[in-house]
Parts: sequence; C-alpha cells; structure tokens
Amino acid sequence: MTSSLHLLQDQFRHLRMVETADELPVLLRNAEKSSWTYQEFLGELLMYEMKKREEKGIQKRLKWASFPYLKTLDEFHIEEQTSLSTRQINQLRELNWLEQQYNLILLGPPGSGKTHITIGLGVEAIQKGFKVAFSTMGELTHLLKTEEYIRKSQMRLKRIKESDLVIIDDLMYMAMDQREANLFFHLINHLYERSSIILTSNKGPEEWGELMGDQGITTAILDRLLHRVEVIQLNENDSYRIKHRTTIFGKESVETQ
Repeated sequence: MTSSLHLLQDQFRHLRMVETADELPVLLRNAEKSSWTYQEFLGELLMYEMKKREEKGIQKRLKWASFPYLKTLDEFHIEEQTSLSTRQINQLRELNWLEQQYNLILLGPPGSGKTHITIGLGVEAIQKGFKVAFSTMGELTHLLKTEEYIRKSQMRLKRIKESDLVIIDDLMYMAMDQREANLFFHLINHLYERSSIILTSNKGPEEWGELMGDQGITTAILDRLLHRVEVIQLNENDSYRIKHRTTIFGKESVETQ
C-alpha cells in the first residue's frame, strides 16, 4: 500500500500537482471514511488542487506587485473621508473600471489615505486574477533611466508593461528633467489602452506642466491619461496617516498627557 501510494504521489508531482501529491494520504483516508464514490473523490481531489493553485497564484501576483506594505479597503476608515462615500468605494472595488481600462487619479495632501486606497484596490484586483504593479514615481524614474544597462530594471519594467493595473504613487512629488519626462511619456504611451493606471499626487494635472518642464510632453501624457479617467479629490481637513498612526503610548492620546 505504501509503495503504491508513493508511486501515485510521484505521478501527481510529475503532472506538477505537488500540493495534491502531499495531501493525497489525507484525501484517501477521507474518501474511505466517508465512502465517497469515484466521482466524489475525483471532485474533491480536483477542488483541492484548484484551491491551492489559486492561493499560490495570489501569492505570486502579490510578490509581483511589489507593494510597500499590504492594506485592504476594509481597513480604510471611510467614515472619516468626507469626499468619498462607502457606495463609491464599493463601486471602485467591483473593478468594472479596470475591465473597461479606465484610469484613476487620486489627488490630496500627504497623509490623506491615497496610497492606502490604491494598495487596497490593487489587492482586490490581484484576488480577482489581475496582474498589478506598484511603484513610486521616484522608483519608476530610476527604472526608466537605468533600463538600458541594468537587467533588474529591465525585468521590473517588463512586469510593469505586462500588468493589467499599474499604480504610480507620488506623481509630481519632484520635478522632472526633459529626458525623464520623455521616458515617462513613452511608458504611458505603451500602457495606453492596454492597462489601467492609478496615479496619486498632491498636485492637480494643471500643475504638472511646470514640474515636467515641457508643456508638449505634459499635454501628450494628459491626453492619454484623461481619455478615460475618474478623478478623486480627497479632503484636506485631516491627515488619515496621523489619525491612525501607531503610538508608543498605546491607545491613550498624546494630548491627554
């Protein structure tokens, strides 16, 4: 029995069903205990394999995305963000905009929750089978400038270009020179009508021309980004990051000391 079980496990591994091979003794015991029919046993076996492949796929896509940290939309305190309703968040998480290749631009001051929302949407997309790539504008600029001679940059940009959703955080945080703006345009041009893009910025599109230093390139970039876009302006009253920071004093507020 043991030798035949090992043979079956080896055959499953040969078919690249490693998870099922490892779980096979348990599945066989459950089948015997519950008197499964052949069809029921095959159904349970295939269900187990599909579940494990889906879990591994999610983990692979999460690693591919390169999020700086993991946050979900359920963790976002929507009641404190007066410029965005629960209904709107739920509409965004349905991802119809992603299927239709719409872009999102989230505007607001530092700490207003822009990055949290974008990562949350990215995680939702990954769980539904989409490929996602996250990068800050500073990191992206470095990748674009070093693509020609650094293999790591080439591989990272290849993943970005193959993604269904590209998230670019802190756009226009710093000024670009003309070469950087030109490289950025070529990336946006490549992604245009191939992928959805989420941008976060503390400056509105009307200010981007000054920071790119080339009005022609800025216009060309905006033309592609704004073709299908939803612009979300987060309120400036409170800092989400300050409100929900971790503190060495536990739950007790510093102001009460």
